[in-house]
Amino acid sequence: MEVTWWGHATVALRDRGVTILTDPVLRNRLAHLHRRRGPRPALAHQPDAVVVSHLHSDHCDLPSLRALPAATRLIVPRGAAAFLRGRLGERDFTELRAGEETTVGEVTVRAVPAAHDGGRTPKSRIRAVALGYVITGDRSAWFGGDTGLFDEMKELGPLDLALVPVWGWGWTLGPGHLDPAGAAEAMRLTEPARAVPIHWGTLWPVGCGRVRPDRFHRPGEEFAAHTRTAAPGTDVRVLAPGESMTV
Repeated sequence: MEVTWWGHATVALRDRGVTILTDPVLRNRLAHLHRRRGPRPALAHQPDAVVVSHLHSDHCDLPSLRALPAATRLIVPRGAAAFLRGRLGERDFTELRAGEETTVGEVTVRAVPAAHDGGRTPKSRIRAVALGYVITGDRSAWFGGDTGLFDEMKELGPLDLALVPVWGWGWTLGPGHLDPAGAAEAMRLTEPARAVPIHWGTLWPVGCGRVRPDRFHRPGEEFAAHTRTAAPGTDVRVLAPGESMTV
């Protein structure tokens, strides 16, 4: 499995000749957020499918989805397709609930729970339950999307790789998020062989570069340090945006 982290929650996974892209943000500016680290994504392979974890705009970015070929398959939480179809036009949608799965070529995509708000915005009537995904080809990878801890985590394994959110896009976190210590606890529960911290150190509000810069730069290394204690059997690789690894 070839893995490239493009920043925030955008990861390209390639296994058995299939490329799956997670929560794509393919531009440098998203409302009040801008890319402060790493290059704008330049995909080596057009994705065969995209998985969308939930409808928040930093995970379900409509301009980025429009930029992909119209034939790209979109795997989304149950209830999200109607909203997306109204804004993207007719696409190849597959809706899943936690516990359901689909195949893309020789790769299996299984929807799993996530502890995170599923609304488009905090008071929006547009809602679909947030998900994570376990993507399995020759290797297995859990993409957490954005989540807090949840009881079913211990049932996700065995896993070769965890793509685990360890922070967010600001200097504080609300409910439904993992900080570095919480993400390390998730590694203790799921016991992956390897882990890559995501959802940190890429997007930051315009004009706030000097506000708590430690929360932008340090969560990945803090997660690695916590994991060495909480889950010593998990090998953490802290990637820079645009960097790749092979599992």
